[in-house]
Amino acid sequence: MSGHSHGHAQHAGGRHRWRLTTAFALVAAYFVVELAFALWSGSLALLSDAGHMAADVVALGAALAATRIATRPDTTGRRTFGSYRAEVFASGLTVLLMLAAAVYVAVEALGRVGDVVDVATAPMLVVGAIGLAVNVIALLLLRGGAAESLNVKGAYLEVVADTVGSVGVIVAGVLVAATGNVWWDTGVALAIATFVAVRAVLLAREVLAVLGQHAPRGIDPDEVEHRLREVAGVRGVHDLHLWTLTSGMNVATAHLVAPSGQTTAVLERARRLMRDEYDIEHATLQVEADASSCNEMSW
Repeated sequence: MSGHSHGHAQHAGGRHRWRLTTAFALVAAYFVVELAFALWSGSLALLSDAGHMAADVVALGAALAATRIATRPDTTGRRTFGSYRAEVFASGLTVLLMLAAAVYVAVEALGRVGDVVDVATAPMLVVGAIGLAVNVIALLLLRGGAAESLNVKGAYLEVVADTVGSVGVIVAGVLVAATGNVWWDTGVALAIATFVAVRAVLLAREVLAVLGQHAPRGIDPDEVEHRLREVAGVRGVHDLHLWTLTSGMNVATAHLVAPSGQTTAVLERARRLMRDEYDIEHATLQVEADASSCNEMSW
């Protein structure tokens, strides 16, 4: 006997779509302003932040599209898991954009070595301050959904990096104005690029863990197997698999061995365990009275 349970909660990314929409509008508007002033002032720190802001605009747009795709009904009949992985792919795109922005800034900074560059500090300070305000608002908007959705978390980390970039622009402007040394502008730009790259790598690890179908964070497969063995009537557990379909949607499959007269009761107890203790609503459990003919799979 086998069975499964389904969760009917709204998709995590879809619940926070309004946060993404508002943040996208704010960031897109500011990007246009920052790029114009970066080109006018000649500040690499400001240009680097504008480049990262451009990545934000694309990343937030992709995140918005992903939430729409993820909740769209399947009309082909072939996407048996739906399109929920769209948000994971959007997070992967965010990683690539963050890394591209970091590399671009690093190349531009190294290209300035030995050049004499004039940097207008007043626009740096004004635009940096505006950018800081915009990013703080976006951070407050996205923070509420970052813990639930990998998609929103990717957007949140993008804005975190932007906030650091805005602070860096202000610091660079103050230092250049105070010392007259434009190397501060280049140094801050490189620091921003490094920070962005590090955050991108950390997010990439989470994305790859989902795509690689690793056990969900915070769930120990050995512990789950042990708890299933403790379920009344269970004599054995094998072929246990745990993975994350998308943010807030963990999935499990397992074979349980139980006496023939207790299969229904064992199935219900095991389902309840997976739902209540591990928040796994979609657990496909097969209960067998005799596992001798069930050869455990190598994976």
